[in-house]
Amino acid sequence: MGRRTKGRCAGGRRSRSWHGRILGAAAAAALCVSLAPAGRAAAAPWTADARTTAKSVSTAADGTSGPYAFAEDAIAVKGATGTTDSVLLRAGRTYKSSVGRAGRDGRLYYRLELGADSDAYVSATAVPRPGATVSYSDGLKVSLQDANGRNCSFTGTVHFGATQSPHPIAAMASRETSGEQYACQTAGTYYVVVERTGAADATSDAGASSGTESSASRPWDLELGYVSEPALKKVSGPTSAPKAWNSASPEALVGDAKHRGGGAGFSGAVPLGQGAWKDGVSPGQTLFYKVPVDWGQQVYATADLGSASRGQGSVGTALVMSLYNPVRGLVDGVGSGYDGSQRSADLDPLPPVAYENRYALNDRVSGMRFAGSYYLVVHLAAQVADRFGEGPFGLTLRVRVTGAAGKGPAYAGKPVPRDAFAVPVGGFGDVAGDGPADGAAGTRQSGGDTGRSGVMKLVAAGGIGTGTLLTLTLGMWTVIARRRAVRTVRSAPAPEDADTASASLPAPAPWEHGAARGR
Repeated sequence: MGRRTKGRCAGGRRSRSWHGRILGAAAAAALCVSLAPAGRAAAAPWTADARTTAKSVSTAADGTSGPYAFAEDAIAVKGATGTTDSVLLRAGRTYKSSVGRAGRDGRLYYRLELGADSDAYVSATAVPRPGATVSYSDGLKVSLQDANGRNCSFTGTVHFGATQSPHPIAAMASRETSGEQYACQTAGTYYVVVERTGAADATSDAGASSGTESSASRPWDLELGYVSEPALKKVSGPTSAPKAWNSASPEALVGDAKHRGGGAGFSGAVPLGQGAWKDGVSPGQTLFYKVPVDWGQQVYATADLGSASRGQGSVGTALVMSLYNPVRGLVDGVGSGYDGSQRSADLDPLPPVAYENRYALNDRVSGMRFAGSYYLVVHLAAQVADRFGEGPFGLTLRVRVTGAAGKGPAYAGKPVPRDAFAVPVGGFGDVAGDGPADGAAGTRQSGGDTGRSGVMKLVAAGGIGTGTLLTLTLGMWTVIARRRAVRTVRSAPAPEDADTASASLPAPAPWEHGAARGR
């Protein structure tokens, strides 16, 4: 986090000349913009009691506080108990909702209007409210169905698993028009079904022993996302996933780690480039990061949990690291126990990003079907506090992206949102730590296009100050030139000045996968 600059930005040394004062004001304004905090994407520091501090991060669907930072532009909607009154979701938008207890009350419907060609990906992120407990079997299931109740593709199911620690989990379902698909191939109305899995009525053993209310009897908040992927201009490539790829683990990254505070939600995920990054994580806390992975590239990640200074005993599954793809589909997860000594957990090697990976039945391969930002989500079980204190505990992430960026598929249109599969030019390799990255040259869009994108709003924040200074300075010189022209050549027509107002500014664990994939 940057230093507070309120005192310095309030004013500067006075200049004796008129144009000097303007230049000083412009420079001060630019300095304030460039040094100002970059908004919610930069995670606030956590106190020793992360489970209490988390309550002030964001607002839940019912107006209460919660541990998850919802997207600032999320639209509040209410899920319907049947298809007839279901609300329409639109591609590129984010929605906030909630779902009741497991069983019939925990099944909600939302509506989509789809064309005949594009693929649709709908995700739901479930966030148990503070004070809830969860069991191994508690989870979330997302399906996409046609008007006859047939599943369009594999349903997405995730569980809290062995951690039995409440934290945000996400599941995704899709309608795909490529490959050997037989259902949901026509334009029309489709339904997103979001439902909770687990015990419907009983209080979990964990809840009974701790005296807290079971998560099974309390609502969960939801963040819903919908991404549309265009069809290919021409289907001429392979229609099966690659059978051979480099599955060897690369050499471990060494060297000093730079500090990089994690975000509190998908929308506030903090960018990481290749390298070693350190942070602090407290029991019950979940941190979000994103790593750019282009076509043909492979991503590797390791999470190291530092040793504790006090305490004894052990926690079976204390640290969980999950990898989600750009549409928030769970690709893989890994967990590690903790006994107070340092522990490490690393993802098994994943295939290079390729369009044809979608034809695989294995989630780990099928999920690597897009270029874009892949999310690393790290959670430390709340139970760690009972044996080793409130922390925070040292966390080191080692990220490696290998392979040259290749050319993407030839899409017939643009995804919605347009930056869904965009990769920053040069990646996030210039991230210096302690806040959002400074400066960016733009993004490379799917299909080989280049351009600026919303993905780089975070990375380009530092460039806004420079743009502001440039615009103000050009405007000041324009005024000076006009005054001089009036004084020296009053009888002559004034020269046409450049339109400075239009000057452009820089563009802003497998155990958690749940049931096996099936129709």
